[in-house]
Amino acid sequence: MTILVTGGAGYIGSHTCVELLNAGYDVVVVDNFYNSVPAVLDRVEKITGKKLKYYDCDIRDREGLDKIFAEDKPEAVIHFAGLKAVGESSKLPLLYYDNNISGSVTLFEAMENAGCKKIVFSSSATVYGNNPIPYKEDMVTGDVSNPYGRTKHFIEQILGDVYNADNSWSISLLRYFNPIGAHESGLIGEDPNGIPNNLMPYISRVAIGKLEKLTVFGGDYDTKDGTCIRDYIHVVDLAKAHLCAVRKITDSTGIEAYNIGNGKGYSVLDIIRAFEKVSGSPLNYVIGDRRAGDLPAFYADASKANRELGWSAEYDIEKMCEDTWNFQKKNPDGIK
Repeated sequence: MTILVTGGAGYIGSHTCVELLNAGYDVVVVDNFYNSVPAVLDRVEKITGKKLKYYDCDIRDREGLDKIFAEDKPEAVIHFAGLKAVGESSKLPLLYYDNNISGSVTLFEAMENAGCKKIVFSSSATVYGNNPIPYKEDMVTGDVSNPYGRTKHFIEQILGDVYNADNSWSISLLRYFNPIGAHESGLIGEDPNGIPNNLMPYISRVAIGKLEKLTVFGGDYDTKDGTCIRDYIHVVDLAKAHLCAVRKITDSTGIEAYNIGNGKGYSVLDIIRAFEKVSGSPLNYVIGDRRAGDLPAFYADASKANRELGWSAEYDIEKMCEDTWNFQKKNPDGIK
């Protein structure tokens, strides 16, 4: 079975390609390398000992997508491609709406034209907004405070309309929580361009001396230690969830949303202490002001994914930090 993976050279996409190849799938990657490099895919092949095919193509390029579907005839799509920086999305909303939403619509049109109606969509816990925790899939979504989160919500709604119009589609919406960690080989991991927007790559760059210090946004929240609590999940666990979702959409039609998280929360200070333990060194950090839009805490109820996909998270916070640190040490200047 051939799987088309959009954004397959990215952080989550590359780890998912590893799991797909190891499970015997043929993988075709579409990526414009906006926030990744082709060398990542070479490393995926090194890890697995298997070949994949990739195209330097933007998902907004309908002609390019049509050629790929005609040539490779993928039977299912995993859709990661999209811009994902919350802060940047508030500054550049039109870019996010064009890339994430227009690009997704173009992809869905190309899929429909090719008769490929099976898709796993990379969604986000941001769609829940300010709901009570733990988040459950049957909650009302859409009360989102930033353009990035709104693009995820809108794409979910678009896919719902696609299914309502044509019940032969099979769609899984995977709502991620906070992926961290790296492949245990140290060959692939989170490697953003410029200053990281996410906590873990920032921590690891401070630990290796690339950045001076970490600022923790807020130390006076109503949580156990005053810092924000999030549901962190190892990226390999997350990648394996896509494998389970592909098997699900292969065997059935319909549209279902699944929370992909650990089902419990860790505070920012929990992450810092765990990282200090595995690195063997104290981390230079300060407590700063709260960041606009941050919620005190959120985490998943992942029981539906456990029950219907046969998936559950395996790795703990120490393993997440250990693999991150291993990747950072082996790639102090990133993947070139």
